[in-house]
Amino acid sequence: MKGDLFSSQHMVEPAVAPGMTVENAKCVRYAVNGEMFARQGAMIAHRGSLKFERKGQGVGGMLKRAVTGEGLPLMSVQGQGEAWFAHEAQNCFIVEVEPGDQFTVNGRNVLCFDASLSYEIKTVKGSGIAGGGLFNSVFAGQGRLGLICEGNPLVIPVSPQAPVYVDTDAVVGWTTQLGTSLHRSQSIGSMLRGGSGEAVQLMLQGEGFVVVRPSEVTPQKAQQH
Repeated sequence: MKGDLFSSQHMVEPAVAPGMTVENAKCVRYAVNGEMFARQGAMIAHRGSLKFERKGQGVGGMLKRAVTGEGLPLMSVQGQGEAWFAHEAQNCFIVEVEPGDQFTVNGRNVLCFDASLSYEIKTVKGSGIAGGGLFNSVFAGQGRLGLICEGNPLVIPVSPQAPVYVDTDAVVGWTTQLGTSLHRSQSIGSMLRGGSGEAVQLMLQGEGFVVVRPSEVTPQKAQQH
């Protein structure tokens, strides 16, 4: 069999070490030696002796999605082998979480993560009822977190002198030491006169980083995730 499809660009090589790596821009490979976690339905291929189990649908087994408050069901992958994860051909990235770090991330952007990481569902401070209840998951510990994003994300530094305002439908995550609150950028009168409609953003203050995707979630997309 010949052709560009069978070139080294597409051919999978054996894993050199356990854990998570970016196979290509749209896919993460995980060499499993024990246990790891991934979003349900994200596994596209696997080999070896692996067991897949659904996580419970209670609070401990769900990642709350920002704005909609919907949950992201998880699955546990156990055993020894390799698995490949992807979601709607979105771009894949890996975040290294180190001891003392905490990273707040939107559930819709989570692809997979090490079992050594802990996560806790929290309401975004300052979002209130007006924000529809912003629920994100805070990851801590030491390990790798695989993220997905439509397009290439923007990583914007935040400083005490320069807070950053982000659309709640576009934010991927941020370093947890940042303070959050809702910010209204327009008056109701401006909206009625044909304003942009970008009336409420999430304001992040302090020292850290915020990750933003270069697109908003449409209502149709939100239902599909």
